[in-house]
Amino acid sequence: MNKLGPVRVGGKNPVRIMGILNTSPESFYKKSIKRGREIRDAVKLMESNGADFVDVGGMSTAPYLSTLVSEKEETRRILDAIRHIQNTSNLPISVDTCRSSVANIALEHGVDIINDISGLKYDKNMISVIEKHSPSLVLCAYGQSPIKDPIAQVRHLLKQSITIANNISKNNIAIDPAIGFFRKTGKNHFFSKIKKDWVARDLNVLQNLSSIKLGLPILISVSNKSFIGKILNKDPQDRLYGSVAAEAISVLNGADIIRTHNVSQTKDAIFVAQKLSKQIRKGL
Repeated sequence: MNKLGPVRVGGKNPVRIMGILNTSPESFYKKSIKRGREIRDAVKLMESNGADFVDVGGMSTAPYLSTLVSEKEETRRILDAIRHIQNTSNLPISVDTCRSSVANIALEHGVDIINDISGLKYDKNMISVIEKHSPSLVLCAYGQSPIKDPIAQVRHLLKQSITIANNISKNNIAIDPAIGFFRKTGKNHFFSKIKKDWVARDLNVLQNLSSIKLGLPILISVSNKSFIGKILNKDPQDRLYGSVAAEAISVLNGADIIRTHNVSQTKDAIFVAQKLSKQIRKGL
């Protein structure tokens, strides 16, 4: 039985929704940025709209932005958000960080999940923090690999991270193929370099999710991302319908958890997608 925090995920469980809460002013999607009491209102709305978790980020890691902040500042933002959430909601809290010091303090304050976009590879001290606290994990595909095929590459990189997390129960791990984080170039350390077209890579992965599950629940985060902008030629604030379409199709292709800025719209879309998926399976 797989869980993220106290929530069962994967298998015959409903597709779960992870609401995104950004506390970083440098984030690519300005509408998602919340600070102070705005955090409480945002989390209340997420919960009422059906979110199963809230994922807090204190530093933007969009590959095309120069957004590095100090660990002290990232920690300050995260702790402020944790306090507001815990005073407002019982939603399990995930923290989006690849820095061990930030993760350690967050876990000491009762966080349930660490969402590491580097798959435990960026900070060599992260695994010791994880083993100390034994949280649930979201492991993202990250790293350099000579493998040209995007499906084989993401499987290889995720297996590396699973090996690093060897002392953590696989029942508490979900994997993420890192849509948007594979690029030819970038302005920070938080992307994986590839030579091929990154949009084609992301589309290929989303079309073949069942091939990369590795026996674990799969989390997909496509909300307002760049590949949608490339397809529609639209800025982040105008990508709602594209995001919801991509999320619904991801569910049909095997996603177990959807991380999104748009909890209400996503909830409806994936509910319908699940109903259709069941009917499709019955017809096969």
